Amino acid sequence: MKRKDPISEKLAVARELPRAREGAAFPAAPPYADMPTDYLSVLNDIKERIRQERLRVALAANAAMVLLYWDIGRVILERQEREGWGAKVIDRLSADLRREFPDMQGLSPRNLKYMRAFAAAWPDRQIVQQVAAQIPWFHNCVLLDKLDDPAVRLWYARKACEEGWSRNMLVLQIERRLHERQGQAVTNFPATLPPADSDMAAQVFKDPYLFDFLGTADPRREREVEQALVDHIQRFLLEMGAGFAFVGRQVLLELGDRDFYLDLLFYHLKLRCFVVVELKAGPFDPAYVGQMNLYLSAVDDLMRHPDDKPTIGLLLCKGKDRLVVEYALRDVHKPIGVAEWETRLVDSLPEPLKGSLPTVEELEAEMRLVESERKEVGDGR
Repeated sequence: MKRKDPISEKLAVARELPRAREGAAFPAAPPYADMPTDYLSVLNDIKERIRQERLRVALAANAAMVLLYWDIGRVILERQEREGWGAKVIDRLSADLRREFPDMQGLSPRNLKYMRAFAAAWPDRQIVQQVAAQIPWFHNCVLLDKLDDPAVRLWYARKACEEGWSRNMLVLQIERRLHERQGQAVTNFPATLPPADSDMAAQVFKDPYLFDFLGTADPRREREVEQALVDHIQRFLLEMGAGFAFVGRQVLLELGDRDFYLDLLFYHLKLRCFVVVELKAGPFDPAYVGQMNLYLSAVDDLMRHPDDKPTIGLLLCKGKDRLVVEYALRDVHKPIGVAEWETRLVDSLPEPLKGSLPTVEELEAEMRLVESERKEVGDGR
């Protein structure tokens, strides 16, 4: 008879049958076998609807921003023609606008000059609304830089939207003179969105100017940094071979009428305990201590087996000037100052645990690696 693995059984129980208390639970989705026969079809329909609506909303916001840029460019152009506005006025205008809207990168002197050139290249606002506003701003900048013929520019704008080209693909097709091979016959502009899985759609969701325009750039950038850290730390811990078993990512915890999500949850096979990993893109906040203690208590109460050791928490914060990497135990529950907290958490780890977990220095090195990789990649524009 095959011997059962107690650790595997424990992990299975943790994944599939978490305990529940009044107002607190780690809910587990029922298996697909229990679902109606048409469930997967309905699921796919809903997922496709979500993708399309997200893209539609993003493109609507993009169109509003591009039209705003055209309007600003038209104002500058008219003032230059009537009143002789020069580069100094544009520099002054940029400084005043950025002072009023400090979170908008798109108000630089260079981009204001692009707006002026954009308004000059597309004098008909209706054409802008129907065509140019349907592609990202940086696509329009490529058209301004690469093409002088209005008809050819219009052809590539329409084709880019129809095919969902990325900015780099648009540059490539212009350099290959695709319009000469396919003909310049202009059909009615398609009323459909670019393909949801196209490169253009992906770039719209990452356009920094667009999220500055919407005022959502900072939370989005912070979440992107956090997700990059989660990806990297997950791989790092699993590749260490030190006993980390992956349990879940963005693990839902329901407490009363609120939902919480644990970034990463592992089970350590050697230490016989769960490990909660939380990553923050911003500097340390004392509130993170309470949040981590909440998660540790919930895992202990709802998932921990009687034979398990108390759950361990790992908190990684990236401040402006330095990194903070700390371990936490559930017994850290008394109100304490930040400085005392920073030293107490690491010091509170028992010696046997320290040898089985990555050191603070190792984790900080991994976080620095993630940051250097992000700087090399840049913002993808």
